[in-house]
Amino acid sequence: MSEEYRKEIRSTDDEGANRLGWFLTGAVIGVTIAMLYSPRSGKDTRQYLSDQGREKFGDGAQGIIEASKEMFERGRQLVEDAAELFERGRRLVNG
Repeated sequence: MSEEYRKEIRSTDDEGANRLGWFLTGAVIGVTIAMLYSPRSGKDTRQYLSDQGREKFGDGAQGIIEASKEMFERGRQLVEDAAELFERGRRLVNG
């Protein structure tokens, strides 16, 4: 491996580590600011987020389940209709 190639790899590795370091620093600063300016205590905030998630995704999950059942029934009906048409065609060909 040439020396120039090694330097390029080292430079790329350093650049990636540098970006990761800055990202983590920004994340820590963001979390710290969010905690300092939070209008509620930690326990209250966790409860609020839990309630909001249950409210938004709980109803959504039920809707997805109902839509899935409906689509399954439509698909089953289509398969039954296709089987019936196939059987009619087979009878016509066989006479």
